[in-house]
Amino acid sequence: MSLTTPALLFPAISLLLLAYTNRFLVLAQLIRELNAREGDTIRPLVVAQITNLRKRIKLIRTMQVYGVASFLMCTFSMFALFIKFDTTGVILFGTSLACLALSLLTSLYEIHISCDAIEIELKNIEKKPLSNKAD
Repeated sequence: MSLTTPALLFPAISLLLLAYTNRFLVLAQLIRELNAREGDTIRPLVVAQITNLRKRIKLIRTMQVYGVASFLMCTFSMFALFIKFDTTGVILFGTSLACLALSLLTSLYEIHISCDAIEIELKNIEKKPLSNKAD
């Protein structure tokens, strides 16, 4: 394996971490808006949303941890290959790929949870009375 093989992962992992950070920032903003909107009382719908948001924040943190671990292992792999520790470099690259896979699997689960959050909103909309207004 050459030094360029692990280097191929650098742009992908960087973009992945950027996407994870954006997901985190969107959730953080949503939580702040929810807090400001609810005031001193909390509706039952919001309790379900809070549970979902808390779970998603933890999942995003896990995604980021595995993503950073993948990035570090990839870097260590390149260093090992650079100093001609080929076996160590291959093992570290394999570890990097495993961490990347765990990060992606966690991301897939977080997307599933995100869909559950949308389902909560849809159920709330369905409970509202129909409008008599013509389109």
